Amino acid sequence: MPTASAGHPAVLQPIANVVAALSGEAGDAAATIDAFHAALKAGDGDGATALMSDDALVFEAGGAERSKAAYTAEHLAADIKFERDASASIRQRVGAAAGGIAWIATEGRVQGHSGDKVLDRLTTETMVLRRTPAGWRIVHVHWSSHATPPAPSAR
Repeated sequence: MPTASAGHPAVLQPIANVVAALSGEAGDAAATIDAFHAALKAGDGDGATALMSDDALVFEAGGAERSKAAYTAEHLAADIKFERDASASIRQRVGAAAGGIAWIATEGRVQGHSGDKVLDRLTTETMVLRRTPAGWRIVHVHWSSHATPPAPSAR
């Protein structure tokens, strides 16, 4: 089984028309998510976790980290390691924002390595963000993935 890190997009390569489909505040919240992943890719754990609320709840691979501190202690280093060496693309992104809360759902594909295993996974990521005086902060993350189906054989 792949590591829990394989559940979420790594090197986000936003597609302009996908991101543009999120208007106003939802687009700003999505930019925070992209900054979170960019910080992980750069190995900047402090930068990534600065975009999370202290009470953030992270669901990944059937487990839960119930605070930013728990995520930092339990999965941050593995997520940085995975994202540094993986590439990902966004296939579709939708979301909305109202009343200082935003939700963003992203579907994508990530390719990389977990130890000596090659990974090629279709991913889903849902994040809920809260607007604060310092900007949008991630309050909930749910990552999941599954193996990319094999290509149909040519006949």
